[in-house]
Amino acid sequence: MSRILFTGFLAIALAATLSAADTPNTLTNKEKADGWKLLFDGTTTTGWRGYQKETVPDGWTVADGAISLTSKKVGDIITADEYENFEFAFEWKISKNGNSGVFYLVQEKPELKQTFLSGPEYQVLDNDGHPDAKNGPDRFAGANYALQPPSKNVVKPVGEWNQSRIVKRGAHVEHWLNGEKVVEYELWSDAWKAQVAKSKFSKMPAYATAKKGHLALQDHGDPVSFRSLKIKVLPASQGTN
Repeated sequence: MSRILFTGFLAIALAATLSAADTPNTLTNKEKADGWKLLFDGTTTTGWRGYQKETVPDGWTVADGAISLTSKKVGDIITADEYENFEFAFEWKISKNGNSGVFYLVQEKPELKQTFLSGPEYQVLDNDGHPDAKNGPDRFAGANYALQPPSKNVVKPVGEWNQSRIVKRGAHVEHWLNGEKVVEYELWSDAWKAQVAKSKFSKMPAYATAKKGHLALQDHGDPVSFRSLKIKVLPASQGTN
């Protein structure tokens, strides 16, 4: 095979790989081989339902390859399945002055009326426009809400898609934002317990007590969109790639 022909094949293969990686709501061959699974197919809400509901409530809609909150106060939505050790990747786009979040380890019990009563929150926020940002950096996008602030502000401007990851492996949790690890903490450690005791969560006995739970997308009353929701289940001892 000539060098020119080989180079042409290589360019085509590279373009195909980049195209697959850049296409929302799809998995590359490598991701499939590594065990990633889509949690959103880009066209339906299959695999999701309202918190303490059997179906996704009206107000969460699917359009243009994203699942979006388009009506106020219809309730959070959760995954049908629960996860213990995982890497969850997602993209999000918040509205101007908007606020939302992604919860994990959510417990669904009659006495728990809201997802935030049991699940830690990956904060989704317009840092420049929403008033909650004035309450401190532990409210900024990427934070473990009201506990661990992001180590740096790498959020993209309103209207642009952000790439995020939550990694939970045993007690170890990481938040990633646009390629940067911005939060790292140990659930149930002495330092964590002391921090929770001084926070608003001290009055929520179920907060972050479970080792396994649902993922949830928050209805905070502001328009927000999510896409490319995918998960890889991890053994307790496995690191991230």
